[in-house]
Amino acid sequence: MLRVFKWLGIGLGAVVLVVAGYIGYLYLSYHRLPDDQALTPQHRAAGAPVRVGETYTAMTYNIGYGAYPPSYSFFMSGGKYSRAYNKQVVQANLAGVIGVTAQQAPDFAFYQEVDVAGDRAFNVDEVALLDRGLPTYSRVYGQNYDSAYLFYPLTQPIGRAKSGLVTLSRPGITSARRYSLAVDTDYNKFMDLDRAFTVTRTAVTGGQTLVMVNIHMSAFTPNPAIHQAQFDKLFAFIAAEYAKGNYVMVAGDYNHRVLRNAPAVFGTRGADKTWTHPFPVADLPAGFYVPTQGLAAAKVPSARGMDRAYQPGKSFVTLIDGYILSPNIAAQTVHVVDTGFQYSDHNPVVLTFKLQ
Repeated sequence: MLRVFKWLGIGLGAVVLVVAGYIGYLYLSYHRLPDDQALTPQHRAAGAPVRVGETYTAMTYNIGYGAYPPSYSFFMSGGKYSRAYNKQVVQANLAGVIGVTAQQAPDFAFYQEVDVAGDRAFNVDEVALLDRGLPTYSRVYGQNYDSAYLFYPLTQPIGRAKSGLVTLSRPGITSARRYSLAVDTDYNKFMDLDRAFTVTRTAVTGGQTLVMVNIHMSAFTPNPAIHQAQFDKLFAFIAAEYAKGNYVMVAGDYNHRVLRNAPAVFGTRGADKTWTHPFPVADLPAGFYVPTQGLAAAKVPSARGMDRAYQPGKSFVTLIDGYILSPNIAAQTVHVVDTGFQYSDHNPVVLTFKLQ
């Protein structure tokens, strides 16, 4: 009996050492990129400036690192999986994203959750795939996060992930930067990871600048103060840019519903999730607005719940992706492209607009 207790003690001690070592690894390897970093644009477009009064098209699309076909569910939402099914699925989903982009032919495209490397996407370089598939655009990539190996769930750890934001532009890009956003400082930081927005600038005839912000805000943080701090920084930045006489467009995944009546529109009433609280329209800088014309009538969602495989008419759906525009940009149309969530847990949102 003593021998049994001895071996049990040794085994328990080994487990404690492994767990303690892993926790130490998480804390020692955790890092955030410095705020306000220059990004290097990849120039391919002709470089003509944006013209006042001319109609342009933008598209924003959270591609879910290529892991989410309609049959997929995600463990952090109560579903089954943490990684893509396989490398071929990731490549096929990226091909679908590229096909949708080519069909919409936007002048500006904003993508979120684009992995450069990561176990969850079988280390497919998705930035390179977008680059090869859409060769007529200039491109900016900004890292959103670079996480340590997350050994969770135990049956299929999500592993490491290096992911970011990609902005494409037909007009030439003059400069780009990355700005950090607030994140949790307790243990939740290991799941919510780093957060940032990128700023891409292109020239406008007349000497002004079109400032294009690409953003993917926190989804799973339980702390409302983090959401507020992220919005505060974003809103302060865009207000300052507009005060300089620039045109400002924000595109991305806000993880807040841009239609206040989305639960009624999509028939998904219930308690708010951490990523479906109402967008704080009242806090926008003076004159800024979120274009939503026609979205409620169309009833096409931009995001689905990931607790189970997608079932049209049964799955939780809402609208959390879209645009913020400065007062000198006139939105003409905005619509969600109904892909049936074929290539991601999001549908792209397309905007046509004019600079005034």
